[in-house]
Amino acid sequence: MREKYKKLTGILSGCGRLAVAFSSGVDSAFLLFAAREALGENVTAFTASAPVFPERERRESAEFCERYGIKRIEVFPELLSLGAFKNNPPDRCYHCKKLLMGAIKKAAAAEGFSLVAEGSNADDAGDWRPGMRAVRELGVISPLLEAGLTKDEIRELSRGFSLPTWDKPSLACLASRFAYGDPITEERLSAVESAEELLFSLGLKQLRVRVHGDAARIETEKKDMKKILDNKDLISERLHALGFKFVSLDLDGFRSGSMNRVFRQ
Repeated sequence: MREKYKKLTGILSGCGRLAVAFSSGVDSAFLLFAAREALGENVTAFTASAPVFPERERRESAEFCERYGIKRIEVFPELLSLGAFKNNPPDRCYHCKKLLMGAIKKAAAAEGFSLVAEGSNADDAGDWRPGMRAVRELGVISPLLEAGLTKDEIRELSRGFSLPTWDKPSLACLASRFAYGDPITEERLSAVESAEELLFSLGLKQLRVRVHGDAARIETEKKDMKKILDNKDLISERLHALGFKFVSLDLDGFRSGSMNRVFRQ
C-alpha cells in the first residue's frame, strides 16, 4: 500500500499543475489531498453542481477545501437538457460523465490548467462503468487507478492522514437510483434526495433509495434494517408524500451498483 502511495505521488508530482474533479467522496477527496501534498498551490478542485448531486455533498466539498486550504471552483453543467441523460439508457453514465468532465475541462482550461484528474480506483474496473470511456476520450487522467489503489487501501491511507472522509459511505450520483429506461427529471431526483436525507436522519449511513417506476426500494446494510422497521410508519408516510406509491425494504441489503446486475455475467 505504501509503495502504491509512493507511485501515486510520483504520478502527481509529474503533473506540474493539476485540476481535480472533486465530488467530496472518499476517492476524489484522497486524490485531492495527495495532489495538494505533491503540488502545493498548483492544484485546484473543480466541483460540478447539478441536480444529480445532493446538496449535502456540495456543502462537504466546500468544507473539505476550506479545511485544507485548496482553491475550489464550481461548474454548472446543464445535465437535464441532455436527452441521452434524461431518457436514462444503459449508457447514461457515459453521456453524463462526458458532459460533466467536458464542463470541468472547459472551466479548468479557462484557469490555465491543461490536465484534469478524476478519482476512479482499481476496483472500478470490475463494474459496468460506461463513464470510464468518456474519461478516456476526454484525456482525463485517473491517478488512483494508475497507481493500482483499491477502495479499501484508499480508506486505510485516508485514515492514516486523518482525512474526515476515510469512513464516509460510498457515494454515487442520484441518477444511479433509477432503473434504466425510467425517465429522470429534476422532481424525481429531488424526491430521491429527500427520501435518503430522511433515512440519514434516522442514523443510517450506507443506503440507497432505488426507484422502479412509482416504487421505492430501500437498500441498507443488514445490520441497519431494524432501524427501518422500527420507523416503518414514518418512512412509509414520508415517501408516499414524496410521490412513491409503493415502499419496500430490499432484504438482500445494500449493494453498490445493484442496478447494473443485468450487465454482469
